[in-house]
Amino acid sequence: MSKSVFYHAGCPVCVSAEQDIINLLGADQVEVVHFGNDNSRIAEAEKAGVKSVPALVTPNGNVLHINFGASMADVKG
Repeated sequence: MSKSVFYHAGCPVCVSAEQDIINLLGADQVEVVHFGNDNSRIAEAEKAGVKSVPALVTPNGNVLHINFGASMADVKG
């Protein structure tokens, strides 16, 4: 089974959600992508259907938008 991918932008809402997701799923089941550290993955997230962050993309492709932190337009600046 592949990992879920958790995308976020580093805001307090995102960081809190990241910790909750890791605690729920386990660090070995989640790849964390922080756009402040790696903005080259923004297009990947948008292609997967991410409209705002924080968001979790499940292994079967479902996008779970978690507690609105920032739109992708805001992330792209």
